[in-house]
Amino acid sequence: MLGFILFGSSIIEQIPLAALVGVMFMVVIGTFAWRTLIIMRKIPLTDALVIILVTVVTVLTDLATAVIVGVIVSALAFAWSTATHTQSRTETTKSGSKIYKLNGPLFFGSIESFTDLFDPDNDPDHVIVDFMDSRVVDQSALQAIEALAFRYKSRGKHLQLRHLSRDCHKLLKRAGRLIVDSDNDPDYEIAVDYSIKPGSTSGGH
Repeated sequence: MLGFILFGSSIIEQIPLAALVGVMFMVVIGTFAWRTLIIMRKIPLTDALVIILVTVVTVLTDLATAVIVGVIVSALAFAWSTATHTQSRTETTKSGSKIYKLNGPLFFGSIESFTDLFDPDNDPDHVIVDFMDSRVVDQSALQAIEALAFRYKSRGKHLQLRHLSRDCHKLLKRAGRLIVDSDNDPDYEIAVDYSIKPGSTSGGH
């Protein structure tokens, strides 16, 4: 191909364009992974969407751009999938209290998995939620915590929170449903302080 491009361009020009198009079609048919159409229903939905997206971008632009788009979308999908799965380890104290040790950020995308971790009906009267390895990111997370506290209170049980930021302490105490344990809490802040005026910003980690 390089030889034809550099030295045989005059010869290629004599080949009918329709013949070259036919050759390209045969190359596409021979190199296309037809098995992809069979496994499309078996692979995760995210992977299927990435395949379709890369194919469309390739047709509209070029292969290099499509590969870059595919890598970026795949990375974002993986990050989102990882972040939205909040996990926990449970322990039982000598006094019979149950401790949920959370792992992973708590924000609007992980609220559903966070809620599914708890069992207010079968849990003991005193439940502790430890946020040492977790972070409360947004207002939706605060509302999810308040809703969880209400579920326990409606069953006559106490929910205790540990290792929350000072800002979370202030916001959650307004609910009047929570017992917040401040002992040995680390000095960190949530990303956004929702008590400040609109248009202002507050940084943290």
